[in-house]
Amino acid sequence: MRLHRLRLTAFGPFGAAQDIDFENLSAAGLFLLHGPTGAGKTSVLDAVCYALYGAVPGARQNGQGLSLRSDHADGGQRTTVCLEFTVAGRRLEVTRQPPWERPKKKGSGTTVEKAATGLREFDGTEWKALSRSHQETGEEIGQLLGMSREQFCQVVLLPQGDFARFLRADAEARGRLLGRLFDTGRFAAVEQWLAERRRETEAAVREGDAELLAEAHRMQQAAGPAAETPLPDLAPGEPGLAAAVLTWAALARCAARERLTVARTARGTAETARAETQERLDRTRELARAQERAATARAAAERLAERAGEHRAAEERMARARKAERVAPVLALRESTEAEHRAATEAERRARAALPARYAEAGASALGAAARTTAGELGALESARRAEHRKAELGRERGELDQQEQADADSLDEAGEWLADWPERREALRARVEECQEALTRAEHLAARLAPARARLDAARRRAELTEQTATAETALTGARESAAEAHERWLSLKERRLQHFAAELAAALRPGEPCAVCGSPDHPAPARKSEGHVDRQAEEAAFERHRRAEERRARAEASLSALRESLAAATAEATGAPLGLLDEEYEELLREHGRARDLASELHPAREALGHAEAEHERRLGRRQQAAERAASRASLRDALAREETALDRELAQVRGEGSVDARARELDRLREQLEQAAEAARLAADTAVRLKSADARLADESFRAGFDTPRAAAEALLDDHAHRTLQHRLDAWQREEAEVRSVLADPVLERAAAQPPAPVAADEEAARAAAGALQRVSSATDAAEARCRELDRLSRRAAAGVRRGGPLREEYDRVARLATLAAGTSAENERRMRLESYVLAGRLEQVAAAASRRLTRMSSGRYTLVHSDDRSGRGRSGLGLHVVDAWTGRARDTATLSGGETFFASLALALGLADVVTEEAGGVRLDTLFIDEGFGSLDEGTLDEVMDVLDSLRERDRSVGIVSHVADLRRRVHTQLEVVKGRTGSSVRLRSEPG
Repeated sequence: MRLHRLRLTAFGPFGAAQDIDFENLSAAGLFLLHGPTGAGKTSVLDAVCYALYGAVPGARQNGQGLSLRSDHADGGQRTTVCLEFTVAGRRLEVTRQPPWERPKKKGSGTTVEKAATGLREFDGTEWKALSRSHQETGEEIGQLLGMSREQFCQVVLLPQGDFARFLRADAEARGRLLGRLFDTGRFAAVEQWLAERRRETEAAVREGDAELLAEAHRMQQAAGPAAETPLPDLAPGEPGLAAAVLTWAALARCAARERLTVARTARGTAETARAETQERLDRTRELARAQERAATARAAAERLAERAGEHRAAEERMARARKAERVAPVLALRESTEAEHRAATEAERRARAALPARYAEAGASALGAAARTTAGELGALESARRAEHRKAELGRERGELDQQEQADADSLDEAGEWLADWPERREALRARVEECQEALTRAEHLAARLAPARARLDAARRRAELTEQTATAETALTGARESAAEAHERWLSLKERRLQHFAAELAAALRPGEPCAVCGSPDHPAPARKSEGHVDRQAEEAAFERHRRAEERRARAEASLSALRESLAAATAEATGAPLGLLDEEYEELLREHGRARDLASELHPAREALGHAEAEHERRLGRRQQAAERAASRASLRDALAREETALDRELAQVRGEGSVDARARELDRLREQLEQAAEAARLAADTAVRLKSADARLADESFRAGFDTPRAAAEALLDDHAHRTLQHRLDAWQREEAEVRSVLADPVLERAAAQPPAPVAADEEAARAAAGALQRVSSATDAAEARCRELDRLSRRAAAGVRRGGPLREEYDRVARLATLAAGTSAENERRMRLESYVLAGRLEQVAAAASRRLTRMSSGRYTLVHSDDRSGRGRSGLGLHVVDAWTGRARDTATLSGGETFFASLALALGLADVVTEEAGGVRLDTLFIDEGFGSLDEGTLDEVMDVLDSLRERDRSVGIVSHVADLRRRVHTQLEVVKGRTGSSVRLRSEPG
């Protein structure tokens, strides 16, 4: 990465705009950044870091960026940092503007303007914008540089004071710095995960044994009477539990299967008896059904003989109906013709009743001629009728014009009143929009402060809760330790008492004539006797079990207290040590301010809409006023035209109008014409239907005679409608089917033989079948229960076996995880140096850094000093992050804290440069063409300064530039290219100086 140009405005001590050309500074390869104390040398480096990462190094980062603004800047000048640089072959320009509290454009007070970011890239011809998002810009630059802000500040902006402290620090302090630079938190997370996994697997092993015992109890309940032996008396976690449970399950399954075999034999015998009785019952029921069918057939034959006369009468009625069907079409035609004639006669009567009396006897042709004459008179009046209608329309149009004129006058009055108040209304609406906009900006600023405040408040609350829980846990741990000590002493006491009287326990097992297990003698003249208070094996084991449980409770209490203390430390650090009440008040005040600003900001959209609606209403009312004026001019000309047209119509109507109106005479003639036409048509239709009715009567009489009926009335009476015809046909068909069925049944020889036998004994055979079925059901239920018991035992046994199989790998996993957890935590005997996993990784990094630093330290010290990494243990602590300096003059390694001030400086410089090399390689090998080294040169003598300058001069190889930040006067004589920071009452400024070498 190479820096090209840095532009500052109102940043830090620089009140005015400053332009730093790093191209000119880098041309010499080595340049000096100097100036008096407090002038702003470090602020130049802060500006580079802020441009790249949006934050300044370390503790100088404060708040939301408001502290970066120069106190010397003008009130209307915004803080801006613009950096132009090249990285990974791409030339970029990043511009950042921190939040700015500026005066309001209207009114008094200030408002906070949000931070702004811009990223551009030069493609060889012009600058092209890439992003204006803080997040996108940060991600893009972070990916190109390949390092975090902390790494950049340690690698590019080399702070010598930090590395001097690093040289003298203990292993824990070195670990914190290296952990931040190389991001080894994931290894600490692995350690924590292994410890948590160890606790989980230990609990899982105990849980698996408990579940196995629960399965055994379920098998005992399922086995019932088949469980001839009791369950093994073992507790979860004891050895041999799985084998004992599986052996007991196998015995229970064997007993259950023996009972199942007995039940199945009994069920086979019952099934045979049930089949024999059912077969006999089926034969009896078949005989009873045959006898019943024969008796039913004989009764049906008797009923048919009784109804034979009704059947013959029905057949004759069906024959007459079929002959009458030939006359049905003609009869229907005559009835429809008669109905048409009656309707036509009635219509003629009604039409003649509406006519004047002079047309009462007129025929159809006379009525038609009168209708045509009336139509001619009506046509002559049509023109005068239209003129009269038009005159009425003219009156309505004049009335509409009067209404429009009144409406326009009202609209003009309303618009005038509304437009008179428009300027004041518009200004009020605009002021409301600006007020809501400022509230929105304030709400966003307060929202950014709410989340950190809430996090600190939650941490303080957790701190209070964890403090109480820790005190409770400490009390519980004290009690658990006391209980464990008491249980341990009780167990040891009982064990000692048992050993003292162990001879009596051995004597209880002696038998006359059998050798003693201790001395081998078959004679036992004086065996020891159990005294009062004798302790047996069961009592000792019970005491040991209580001791073991007490130890487990103590271990759980210690683990719980340790976890609570870790959580309490984390919550205390997150709460920044502030009291809970103060944090609560600060958060509530922020919440109230944010709520007020948010409520006011929520009115921004309605305020904008109200302003837009008011402006649209203003334009609409102006347009309506213009339109009303145009309509008034148009109405005047229209009134003149209507007056002329009305005068002409009056002259026309005066010539043709008699008594009354033309329209009334026309309506009277039109009504008479319509009545005459209707009467003529009705008279013609009545005459036509009379002729057709006479013809239908003659045809009906002829067809009735041909069908065999004396009169048409007799033929009509013989006809059947559809429902009566279907009903009669169904009766005839039913008679025929029943007669055929009866004949078929009476002719069956099987039924004849059944009728000749005695009545079938159905009731007795059914009772025998029910008894056999009941016996079969009872033995089947017993067999099903035995089968279900066997299936349940098999299922539970498989589950128990599966649990045992699962428990094996689980216990193996517990052993493996426990070994790894203690090894990673540095508490295992295998970890000889007691080095944690994260410390081991950091030790590797520190070894790389020491090797890289030694290459430059050897040159700076004229071959005397080299840095080496040490993983020796210090006292009873853990090892891994030791750092020693080897003195070639003495051949001994000693602690870095023994170096003098000057030696500490160039050792720190070598360490910083070595760390820069390692971090750069870790970041993907991004080339760093610009480096800054901050202070420390005043502690060197002239010869050592020459060596250090030679090393720095060697950094210029391959077009690299190095900037030295110092106020040492001797460096101004040695380094000719200089960037001087000059401070003044109105703020600092920079100037480039280049002197010939």
